Amino acid sequence: MAALVVVFSPLPRLRGLLQRCWGRLERSLLPGFFGGQSPPWGPALAVQAPVCLPQPVSSTGESSEAPSLLDSILWMAAPKKRRTIEVNRCRRRNPRNLIKVKTNIDVCPECGNLKQKHILCGYCYAKVKAETRLIRLEIHKKEGGPFNAPTVETLVLYDGEKPTEKDEGKRIIERARKRPSWFVQN
Repeated sequence: MAALVVVFSPLPRLRGLLQRCWGRLERSLLPGFFGGQSPPWGPALAVQAPVCLPQPVSSTGESSEAPSLLDSILWMAAPKKRRTIEVNRCRRRNPRNLIKVKTNIDVCPECGNLKQKHILCGYCYAKVKAETRLIRLEIHKKEGGPFNAPTVETLVLYDGEKPTEKDEGKRIIERARKRPSWFVQN
């Protein structure tokens, strides 16, 4: 596979040499595409194009010029004018692109902070996480690791709470503090 890279050089002689070489390459390869005989030893050239290279449209009779490979290039669309700052800002700040105002804000009944109606309060969740971590530490102290855990249900009892008869056979974890209001007893 042969590739020729045309570089616009400040040296005009080198530029002319590259243009002549490119022209010779086109003249030797294109007759084979249009039914003429090309030499059997010619280099192979892979071009991503339609099956048949398009013929340039000529309005008056036959043209003696050989078609160029640049005629078959599909030119991509480009904007004619630059978008102004005002147009860009209007497009970006369109009301459909802005963040919607939330109307489902409510006050948390436990701590009084603002929260969304269908989402757990962030401040209360931090308290739940801390309490859960302390319960897990108690479990770890009692059993010595995660692989020694029994296959029974766990019951957490706080100060002043006693296990009932239906809690027999369950793993009991005792916490030395008052039960939080958000941690309901089953």
